[in-house]
Amino acid sequence: MNVLLWVLQGLLAAVFAMAGVMKTIQPIHKLAGTLPYVKDLTPGTVRLIGAVEMAVAFGLVLPAATGIAVVLTPLAALGLAVVMALAGAFHLRRREYGAIGMNAVLLALAVVVVWGRFGPYSF
Repeated sequence: MNVLLWVLQGLLAAVFAMAGVMKTIQPIHKLAGTLPYVKDLTPGTVRLIGAVEMAVAFGLVLPAATGIAVVLTPLAALGLAVVMALAGAFHLRRREYGAIGMNAVLLALAVVVVWGRFGPYSF
């Protein structure tokens, strides 16, 4: 189970690192082609979302890998679960039902990491 949790942490970190980098460095008009909701948000909000996603990506892997402040790994997963719940509500309000499925999958994976790292497979 520990290996599965590491795989999930790595997968979530990769997904959110890519999404975070994309939202922080690409111009907003370019993002609008793939992420239509960015047209309705301020550029600062989009950049903040990207920064949070990158922080979560680092938090899912680095503390556990280095052995320094390992409690930050499940806390990062918990933060990710909260972000995905809020993202799901945001997309539901905008009637973007296709995006909700991905939010639900990422939320479920994050909850598994939270359960495992706070519970029986903590560091």
